[in-house]
Amino acid sequence: MQVRSRIHLNLPRIRELTDAAVAALEKTAEEVHTDVEQAQVMPRDTGNMQNESTFLDFSRSDKGIVRMVTATPYVRRLYYHPEYHFQTHENPYAKGKWLEDWEPGGRRDGFAAEAFKEFCRREADV
Repeated sequence: MQVRSRIHLNLPRIRELTDAAVAALEKTAEEVHTDVEQAQVMPRDTGNMQNESTFLDFSRSDKGIVRMVTATPYVRRLYYHPEYHFQTHENPYAKGKWLEDWEPGGRRDGFAAEAFKEFCRREADV
């Protein structure tokens, strides 16, 4: 018994799907960033940390990596010390470890995956 098979790759479509996945990843990061801001969980005094110093780094999105960066010298101290008494007049749900709601097992677990799935559908036209 002899079996033959032939595979034809649609390289332009594969490239389109790859580009769609990168665009979906970037949009997902923006959606998570917006959701974090709207959840009002970041400690806030002047608004500098949440508004001006927190941004998305898309420099490696083509490799599947997008980072949310907060570039202030005190963010690490605030994040890893949930025992601090955070002001809640600006953000009523301010706390330490404010991103843990979006991590596996958190209250918003699955938010990013669902957003990515939806953005992939839109970007890839499927």
